[in-house]
Amino acid sequence: MRGWLWVVIGVLLVLVGGLWTLQGLNLVHGSAMSGVTLWAVIGPLVALGGLVLAVVGARQVRRTG
Repeated sequence: MRGWLWVVIGVLLVLVGGLWTLQGLNLVHGSAMSGVTLWAVIGPLVALGGLVLAVVGARQVRRTG
C-alpha cells in the first residue's frame, strides 16, 4: 500500500510541476504565476522530484508484489 501512495503523490507532483512550468512560460494564462520566470524554473524541479517519487514507489510495489 505504501508504494502506491508514493506513485500517486509522484504523479500529482509531475502534473503540478508541468502546470507551473507552462504558467511560468506564459503558455497558460489566468493566474498571478503566468509569465513569471521563477515558476518556469520551480516547475521542472517539482516535476523531477515527482518523477523520482513515482519511480521509487513503483519499484517498491513491484518488489513487494
